Amino acid sequence: MWNNITACSLWRLSPSFMSSRIQTLTPLFIRNYKDFWKNRQTIWTLRNSLCQVLKKTVPTLTCNMFPHCFVSNKAKYGQYKKTFPVLDGSIPSVCEHVFEENLRNSEACIQRYSELLCKVSKGGGESAILRHTQRNKKLLVRERLRMLLDDETFLELSPFAGFDLPYGDVPAAGCLTGIGKICGVWCVFMANDATVKGGTIYPISVKKQLRAQQIAIQNRLLSVYLVDSGGAFLPLQAELFPDQSHGGRVFYNEAIMSAMKIPQVAVVCGSCTAGGAYVPTMAEETVIVDKIGSMFLAGPPLVKAATGEDISPEDLGGASMHSKVSGCVDHFASSEKEAYECVRNIILTLNYELPPEETLEYDDPLYSAEELLGLAPRGYSYTLHIKLILSRLIDGSRFQEFKAKYGTTLVTGFAHMEGHLVGIVANNGQLTHDASLKGSHFVQLCSQRSIPILFLQNTAPHAPEPTSLSQAEDHTNRLKAQASMMAAVACAAVPKITLVIGGCYGNESYAMCGRSFDPNFLFLWPNARVALVDSRHISTFPQARDDDCTGDDSELKHLKEKLDEESSAFHSSARLWDDGIILPQNSRKVIAQCLTIMKQQKYQIASLQHYPVIRL
Repeated sequence: MWNNITACSLWRLSPSFMSSRIQTLTPLFIRNYKDFWKNRQTIWTLRNSLCQVLKKTVPTLTCNMFPHCFVSNKAKYGQYKKTFPVLDGSIPSVCEHVFEENLRNSEACIQRYSELLCKVSKGGGESAILRHTQRNKKLLVRERLRMLLDDETFLELSPFAGFDLPYGDVPAAGCLTGIGKICGVWCVFMANDATVKGGTIYPISVKKQLRAQQIAIQNRLLSVYLVDSGGAFLPLQAELFPDQSHGGRVFYNEAIMSAMKIPQVAVVCGSCTAGGAYVPTMAEETVIVDKIGSMFLAGPPLVKAATGEDISPEDLGGASMHSKVSGCVDHFASSEKEAYECVRNIILTLNYELPPEETLEYDDPLYSAEELLGLAPRGYSYTLHIKLILSRLIDGSRFQEFKAKYGTTLVTGFAHMEGHLVGIVANNGQLTHDASLKGSHFVQLCSQRSIPILFLQNTAPHAPEPTSLSQAEDHTNRLKAQASMMAAVACAAVPKITLVIGGCYGNESYAMCGRSFDPNFLFLWPNARVALVDSRHISTFPQARDDDCTGDDSELKHLKEKLDEESSAFHSSARLWDDGIILPQNSRKVIAQCLTIMKQQKYQIASLQHYPVIRL
C-alpha cells in the first residue's frame, strides 16, 4: 500500500497547479524522507488531509490521482438513499368505507389491548404486591428493571402470555422478558415476578423463558436473570418437567450459551427453590442480595419434615452461606440497589468493542402512522393495497421495488426503517406461482447481500379448490413454487422479522416466515388472526367425513365459534405463538429497534469456544 506513496508522486502534483496552501503542506512529506517509514501513520493522515484540500481547491482532479484516499460510504449512502421512488400513499375515495370499517374494528381491538395491558401491570394483584413489598421487603419487578437498565425505553416481549389458559390466568406468565440496554449494551433480561403465584413456575413460564433464551442465542445477546422463584407448580409437573422443551432445557441453554461466548449474569433477589436454584448457579457470574436472596433444592419446611431439624432460610442457603461457604455465588450485595450496580459493573468487564453511538439520519414517512388503524384489515375481504401500509412505515415513503410487474400479489423491494436498510416481502393477495418464484428470488438476493428481511404477512384464508384438470395443474405448480420459497426463507442466513398485519393462515404463512420458520422476531397487530383456516370460510372448506356421519348445523356452528376464539391475536399471544402484540402506529419504532438490536452481534467477540464456564 505504502509503495504507492512516494515523494515523487506527491511532487508531481505540486509545481503547475498547487495553491500556496498546498505547497506549504507538501514539504512535510519530503523534508524527512529518511524517516518516512518510521512515521508512516502520521504521513498517511497528512496525505489524506492533503487529498481533501486538493479536492476542494482543484475540483477537476479525478479520483484516480488519489487511489488510497478513502471517503466514508455512509456519507454517500445518506445522500443516495433518498433517490428511491416515493410511494403514493393516498387512500382512494372509493375505499373510504373499507377504511372506516377497519378503523372501527381496530379501535375495538385496541380497547381490548389496553384492558389486558392494565391487568398485566397489576401483576398478582394488590394483596400480593403488599405482601411482596411490605412483608418481604422486596422491590417490584419493574422497579428492579428501572434500577438495572439504562434510562431508555426497553422492548418488552410477550406481555400477554399466560391469560385465559386451561389452568387459569398467569399474568405475563409470571415473569417479564425483554431487551434493554445496560451500560450501552443490548441485553435480554428474564425477571421473575413473585407477586404472581409467589413466583411459581408454570408451563407457560418455562416456554416464555425458553423463547427469551432463543432470542439471546439467535442475536448473540448478553442475558441477565433476576431470579425470585418458588419452583415448579407440582400439579402440572407432567407439562413442565419431562420433555425436551420443558424446564430442563433452560439449564441446557445456559451451558450452550456460555460455550458460544454469550455472557450470562444472574441476581438472586428472592427465593430460588428446587430447579430455580440452577439458573444462578449455571450463570457465569452471580450476585446475591443479603437477607432476601436464598438458594436451596429443598427449603426449611422439607428439611423439617425429613430430619426434624429447624433451620432458617438464611442458614440453609442465604447470601452469607453461599458467598462464604458453597461458592455458588460470586458477589455479595447488602441491598438490591447495590446488586444491580454490581451487575452494571460486571457488564463493563465484558470487553465489548461497540462503536460510538451514531445518530442515523432519516426522513419520516410522508403519511401519518395513525392512518394505519384504518388500513389494518378487519378480514381478508377488507384488505387494501399493501403499499398504502408501506408508505406509512418506511423512511420518506421511499421504496425501491423489485419485479414490480411480475407476481403482483407479492410486493418485494428495498427501503429504510429509521436509517436501516431492509428488504421487504409483503402479501398483496394470494401467493401464486409467479409470486412465490419472485419471493424466492428476492429472499436469496437479500441473503447474498446480508440485508435483513421484513415480512408483512396477510395470507389468504385458503386457495379455491380446483374444478378442472388445468386448475389442478396450476395448483401443483403453485405448490412447487411455494416449496421453493419456503426453502429460500428457511436457508436465508440473515436476520428476519415477521409482522402479521392481517391473516396468518395455512401453508402460505410458512413461506412468509411464520413461527415455525424461526424469525428473529414475530409480532402481531391487534386485529391479526392466526389459524389453519379462517372461521368465516369454514363452510366452504372441504372436510373429511364418514359416510354415515351427516354432521348438523350445530356442530358446524360450534366449530366456527371455536375457530373464531382460537384465532384471535390475544389467544395467540397468551400461548406465546408470537413475541407480542404491537399497535400499528408503533410498528415502525419497534421494527427499527429490532434492527438496531440485531446489529450488535457484529461488534461482539465472534470466535467460539467449545466449553462453558463451569464453577469448581
